[in-house]
Amino acid sequence: MQKQVAFYRPTAFWEEPASNITSELHTHGIEKFRSLEHPLGYFVPTYGVPASGFTAEQAAGLLAWLGTLFPQATKPQLALAQFLGGEMSALADYRVLAAADDPRARPFLHTFSESTFGSPVEHFQFNGRRFSRSSLNYLLGLSLLKKHLHGDVPRTVLEIGGGFGSLGEVLSNAGIEGLRYIDVDIPPTSFVAQRYLSEVLGEEKVATYAQTCGRDSIAIDSLPQAAVLCAWQLEKLNGAVDLFVNFVSFQEMEPDIVRNYFSHVTRLGARWVLLRNLREGKQQRKDGGLGVDTPIRSSDYLSMLPGYDLVERNVIPFGYRTVDGFHSEILLLKRHS
Repeated sequence: MQKQVAFYRPTAFWEEPASNITSELHTHGIEKFRSLEHPLGYFVPTYGVPASGFTAEQAAGLLAWLGTLFPQATKPQLALAQFLGGEMSALADYRVLAAADDPRARPFLHTFSESTFGSPVEHFQFNGRRFSRSSLNYLLGLSLLKKHLHGDVPRTVLEIGGGFGSLGEVLSNAGIEGLRYIDVDIPPTSFVAQRYLSEVLGEEKVATYAQTCGRDSIAIDSLPQAAVLCAWQLEKLNGAVDLFVNFVSFQEMEPDIVRNYFSHVTRLGARWVLLRNLREGKQQRKDGGLGVDTPIRSSDYLSMLPGYDLVERNVIPFGYRTVDGFHSEILLLKRHS
């Protein structure tokens, strides 16, 4: 990775976290990646601690304090526990999914249940199926997309910055004939994703970096059901994709890097583009702290895709509005016909 041009190396936002995540994986093992501090802070999203803004100590302290006030009242304690633990927010997202999805049409979203690989600290069960914030984020985005497909189901899906592979898992359970999912990312998350998808789908259905790194050209049609490529391999990828997805990682990059990625999305002829990123952009880095040098806003994404029309933009119900006033916005675009 360090030998590649700047487009394919970690940005200022990711350089230190990438090193910390790698160290934790070496120490504790990839089998526990969904319960480790740094993955939870960067690519394993939660509804409760730590993404809620509360620490585990604060959450435990609040519950203990409430118990001293109302030792005989279980309902307040249950309500606070479900709020702090994220179950209330997860249920709200699941209700949107259940209300929005048409179970008669592909891609099927109503049959999904998430794997437990990685020892997740947070999993919720609704109607006997398991969900995390990661999978519900994707399921909500696909619900928005599905409204506009009218039966024209994307079969070849390219994602940049796919976290630990949630989208590939969701799509693999969606009843899509001939599905091919390609995740392009930087290490160490690309390593985690290829392991996760290999556990979920089976090793024979996943192309790893070790299997593709020697190729001068990577034909999309030659790949199995899922493939995890490193960022610099994107230039070697050839063929056509139906759908391009980026959820919550372009906002952590600089504009020139995102513009380069979009040039390959256009080159590969993506018919649909599904994005979820902060409308206002990520915080700007100050004094070497966490953040980006130049925030990217919703209007910037649209200007970087001149060959596409905006189909829908959405914060509520499919996206998210934070308590401090930021908008995690979904943008759906379609290529000019």
